[in-house]
Amino acid sequence: MVLIRNASTYRLDKFKNTFLFLFILFFSCGRGTKLSSQTSTDTDITVLKDTILAKKTVIDSSANTEPIIIGANQTELYLPLLKDKRVAIVGNQTSVIFKFPNLSALLPKEKNTPSILTECTHLVDSLLKQNINIKKVFAPEHGFRGKADAAELIADGKDIKTGLPIISLYSKNKKPSAKALADIDIIIFDIQDVGVRFYTYISTLHYVMQACAENNVKLLILDRPNPNGHYIDGPTLQMEHTSFVGVHPIPVVHGMTIGEYATMANGEGWLGNELTCDIQVIPVKNYTHQTPYSLPIRPSPNLPNDKSINLYPSLGFFEGTTINAGRGTEMQFQIFGSPDFPIELYDFSYTPQSNFGAKYPKHKGEVCYGKDLRNTKRLSAIDLKWLLDGYKNSKNKETFFNTKSFTIHAGSKILQEQIIQGYSEEDIRETWKEGLEKYRKIRSKYLMYR
Repeated sequence: MVLIRNASTYRLDKFKNTFLFLFILFFSCGRGTKLSSQTSTDTDITVLKDTILAKKTVIDSSANTEPIIIGANQTELYLPLLKDKRVAIVGNQTSVIFKFPNLSALLPKEKNTPSILTECTHLVDSLLKQNINIKKVFAPEHGFRGKADAAELIADGKDIKTGLPIISLYSKNKKPSAKALADIDIIIFDIQDVGVRFYTYISTLHYVMQACAENNVKLLILDRPNPNGHYIDGPTLQMEHTSFVGVHPIPVVHGMTIGEYATMANGEGWLGNELTCDIQVIPVKNYTHQTPYSLPIRPSPNLPNDKSINLYPSLGFFEGTTINAGRGTEMQFQIFGSPDFPIELYDFSYTPQSNFGAKYPKHKGEVCYGKDLRNTKRLSAIDLKWLLDGYKNSKNKETFFNTKSFTIHAGSKILQEQIIQGYSEEDIRETWKEGLEKYRKIRSKYLMYR
């Protein structure tokens, strides 16, 4: 059981005299998350831990608001729905229940987040301990443990820790088959998203919803905050350019949580063939789209921290160009560069090498000249100046664009044509307005968090 505490109810004067004792006790008595009723001793320890963290939240940020409680932590709401059901889970390394719901408030902002694997329990492990009948796991891009490269095909297999069969949704098949769902009553979807159209977890959501609708399987969504949920922006996908990096007519930054997005896909008929998925969402508590949220676990190998996640919508366009956006370093989507850039215009250099999440990074082993954006202020709109400058200063404009890749990331051929023709950022943004306004009206019907 997760105890939800309000940080503002604690008084700092009492805390000063007891902090050292409690701090020692915290580290000597720590245990994993429990879904079942706890003994009195376990409950006391949990209260003490929550007290320490709640008081530290007051010290660090003078917070007077309730902590964010993700859907997965609200076990009392969804455990009854799983009783006597045959369950499948769509999840990855982010599908966890945190020991402390206010943990994210304590993480350093805009820096590499620390490993907190000892501060959470994977959803699969927790449910198995509760004797929930989990039959299988469906894995998205990057795999169940989140270690595969971007675009690397994921094979079916077996989870070493639990022995559960793992069925890939990022291989030749992107959609659960009727055979795979024949022994399933309910699917749990619990993946941390970052709110960007070409981030493929919402494409996986689309195909899971389709399969559930076609096979009369209920879908339970454990919602999580969107770290880019404070704005919407970018060109809207033209449906003739649909792909696995864009399946719906939405802008690049969609400003919705997974739960909201699922209700929109249902309500707008985007599943096709008049399909409607039976979904139930466990909402995030104490969250609005303007609430900052630091991800304690990287959602994919090449988004290591808050800064990379915030810059990803802007730098993600580089995926369809000759520019390296930090893959092959530990500064992914916080820097960019190319051997084609003139050294006199770009004061930062680096050399991409094979690493976790990038076995074959663009320009591997070559010195790239570019920009270091790690000190950039938090964005609330896509910034095109780096893309425009990159094309302008490239020595090889004829090969700058990988047109197929760039088109599916942008959602149309228009942006590439505008860049080649020398449009300014203001001129380009003007052409986005009509699509954004149309999307805002659609989105407003499905918002769960304001």
